[in-house]
Amino acid sequence: MSDSETVPSAAAGAGPEGPGGAPALPQEALEIAAGYAFAGPALDLGALLWDGACRPDAQIRVPLPMLNRHGLVAGATGTGKTKTLQLIAEQLSAQGVPVFLADVKGDVSGISAPGEPGDKVRERAAEVHQEWTPGGCPAEFYALGGLGHGIPLRATVTSFGPVLLSKVLQLNQTQEQSLGLIFHYADQKGLELVDLKDLRAVVAFLTSDEGKQELKGIGGLSTATAGVILRSLTAFEAQGMSPFFGEPEFDTSELTRTAQDGRGVVSVLELPAVQDKPQLFSTFLMWLLADLFHDLPEVGDSDKPKLVFFFDEAHLLFNDASKAFLDSITQTVRLIRSKGVGVFFVTQTPKDVPGDVLAQLGNRVQHALRAFTPDDQKALKATVKTFPNSPYDLEEVLTGLGTGEAVVTVLSEKGAPTPVAATRLRAPRSLMGPVAPDALDRAVQASPLHGRYAQAVDRESAYEKLTAQAESAAAAGTAGRGEQEAPRPARSGGGRSRAPKEDASVVEQVVGSGMFKSLARSVGTQIGREITRSLFGTARRRR
Repeated sequence: MSDSETVPSAAAGAGPEGPGGAPALPQEALEIAAGYAFAGPALDLGALLWDGACRPDAQIRVPLPMLNRHGLVAGATGTGKTKTLQLIAEQLSAQGVPVFLADVKGDVSGISAPGEPGDKVRERAAEVHQEWTPGGCPAEFYALGGLGHGIPLRATVTSFGPVLLSKVLQLNQTQEQSLGLIFHYADQKGLELVDLKDLRAVVAFLTSDEGKQELKGIGGLSTATAGVILRSLTAFEAQGMSPFFGEPEFDTSELTRTAQDGRGVVSVLELPAVQDKPQLFSTFLMWLLADLFHDLPEVGDSDKPKLVFFFDEAHLLFNDASKAFLDSITQTVRLIRSKGVGVFFVTQTPKDVPGDVLAQLGNRVQHALRAFTPDDQKALKATVKTFPNSPYDLEEVLTGLGTGEAVVTVLSEKGAPTPVAATRLRAPRSLMGPVAPDALDRAVQASPLHGRYAQAVDRESAYEKLTAQAESAAAAGTAGRGEQEAPRPARSGGGRSRAPKEDASVVEQVVGSGMFKSLARSVGTQIGREITRSLFGTARRRR
């Protein structure tokens, strides 16, 4: 393409000169602009930066069908990552794509309200040729276990599974394997693990005199390991974590809804109340993703994603993670694309994300990085190496970007990486800040989901069954001893006396009880066989 040819642009009639007779773009900048001239539906990210100036006649965009190829939004604190994910999310919603946002800092709730016009917004819109009008998105607000503003979001212990729970409890590999054995046993015996006291009851039973024999044939459960698990559960509950596990369990299909006007619903998980428990919320988000993976049908390549999932503070997910956990994340990210789900990790540097996961991310929005220390400089050089070849001096560009500017490369409509483009990003149309708490509470109360999930339910499960059967066994033992004290009738003949029949174990009594049979009728095929589990050991539920 020569300097005299038309610069590709989202605006019709754009030519080699920008507004006001600006000079034509040089050849290298024209080639970058051509890489973003998509024919199909796309999201508008901003305008090209070249030679220190914004070139609004060269628009930087990302094709809508490529949003299920995953992505990364990275950058130092205060560089505009949150506003970038807000910009992408509101455009996805406008095109009918549901979005999930994890609001760690509490400043994303504004996506539900129109933005406020001001000098900075007008200036940014003029720089990038954006026709800015205020507008909010249809939104639902959730809170883990109901802690904070939002519809309570819960999962049963059985559904959560041993791999994710081990991450939350910070268990080592041996303890994780033992926890998996406990879940396997509970599944086989139909002891439903709804909340944490159910799990504690099963662990305590398996280390009791009656329960030790239950796992003897498959390796058993050491007292020391069981003690670690029980202590971890106790500490976990002492931190106020019990409300996250229980019923009614959240149906993750709620995240794929659209509003009556066709816009995608933006689901905002409010996390400020649990900021000091990062492993919990990051692992809970992984449960959501794993549950979606098993419930959504295969769609292959489609015109637009079924859901785009934003994983804020993603480094928390990978910190101190076991190899099994990391392998499961990698596998989930690799496979969930075919279900029409896109996953964007939001973090400070690409090195926060393991290489195998990073290799699956086709879209990149890299905000400014700092290089104040030797470690920062190493991280900067490593980040530059992850980009395709570029006419930019990326080390210089990445340390010189301002707030709301980023280096972008995405997948084209043909699935090939686009040229690296330094970009001045557009301003979100929604409110760039939190909505008032009272407005948030009104939105939650008005939601049709509030009545479905607000009230916790504590039905009969493993804890209640084992407790009841232990009491029955104790009562039966007392009655048996009373009978043995009574005079026995004399036997005729000299045959050997038969040993008294041993009392049935607690689990045998549970399985044989009328209460257990009632449970069997209610849960059907789950009893007598292990519940099918996904990559993370999460139980697949029947919708």
